[in-house]
Amino acid sequence: MILQNYRRDFSKHAPEREVSRINMVWDSIPSQLAKENKKFIYGAVRKGARAADFEMAIEWLIDAGLIYKVNRVTKPEMPLKFYEDLNAFKLFMLDIGLLGAMVEAPAKAILIGDDIFKEYKGAFTELYVHNELKQQGKTIYYHSVANSTIEIDFIVQSDYRICPIEVKAEENVKSKSLRTFIQKNPDLKGIRISMKSRMPQDWLLNLPLYDFKYDL
Repeated sequence: MILQNYRRDFSKHAPEREVSRINMVWDSIPSQLAKENKKFIYGAVRKGARAADFEMAIEWLIDAGLIYKVNRVTKPEMPLKFYEDLNAFKLFMLDIGLLGAMVEAPAKAILIGDDIFKEYKGAFTELYVHNELKQQGKTIYYHSVANSTIEIDFIVQSDYRICPIEVKAEENVKSKSLRTFIQKNPDLKGIRISMKSRMPQDWLLNLPLYDFKYDL
């Protein structure tokens, strides 16, 4: 019912010429989040689309508080805002439950410990961590490098620290990208948020998904 009301609001409050584009962006977000590389791709909304086609629709959804934009940073250095790349970003929905309703995912499926929900479990987990970071008042970025498979899910600035964050949905975890990133930036310490218990390591701090609110 909430999702239906949102669609009615699109038609009621948005500029008429933008309504169809707003719907297209809104509908594309679940599939964009399910990709391994969650960078927003205009061509996934409509074949051959460019930024100019959907910029206003995206900004309308952001201004309405229905989605959040997470921009890329090119360097993990302070202040992160100096290294913001406005042309590369991810879009996240405002609520995990609404994402589940959009993709018609049974709530029980998220809790099953096998591969039945493998792809979307990661998308839900990343959205959950994003929303928790937003509640902490963090300005959130992500980090990637051109011509490299290394990507850091989130990177935030906390007081005088840069915190690179990797998000995992399970307890069985590997951190190849984060390890490589820390090797290249040895002054930083990685944070991995997963189902593992809290456990500090030399280069990494493991934090459990259910209890990381006050650690960053």
